Amino acid sequence: MSNIIRTFIAVEIPEKIISSIARVQEGIKNYGFKIRWVRPESIHLTLKFLGNIEVADTENVGRAVFRASKEYTPLSLQVKGIGVFPGIKRPRVVWVGITGQLETLVGLQKTLDKNLEAIGFPKEKRPFKGHLTLGRIKKKIDTNTFIEALDTFGNFETETFTADRVVLYKSELKASGAVYTKLMSARLA
Repeated sequence: MSNIIRTFIAVEIPEKIISSIARVQEGIKNYGFKIRWVRPESIHLTLKFLGNIEVADTENVGRAVFRASKEYTPLSLQVKGIGVFPGIKRPRVVWVGITGQLETLVGLQKTLDKNLEAIGFPKEKRPFKGHLTLGRIKKKIDTNTFIEALDTFGNFETETFTADRVVLYKSELKASGAVYTKLMSARLA
């Protein structure tokens, strides 16, 4: 058994919100695009992707997560809008956006990043952009039809929800898609 695991830290999304997002996924799937969809139960708000780490390091990572979590109260967030990275001409990732207490969310991510840097994980180079990945595009798709699909769901929004937990996940890549296992979680203060 390997002592290396693939990990990331994320905010858990309530099931009711995930159900709303799944309906948008289904709507876009009906267009027939070649997109590798994220299973609804795997949708999350990534705060920090750690990649491959030693199993022994999970304890220190857990402490960094707990310390960051104690500095923030639960966040009021909402899922709103749909878009793509890096852009519509060559889309690679389909996502839904996050609104609400974004300044606090960014603060939480920066505090977490700082705590992790102190134990040897490199700081993020790109600015944090909170989003939920719906799927990944591997092949060229018809841009006009894709724009039509995005326009159809562009006004998508969920009710406001409370994000009150930060989770350290193990990610196992399988042919059927990534499988995420909670290693630990910390409640926001």
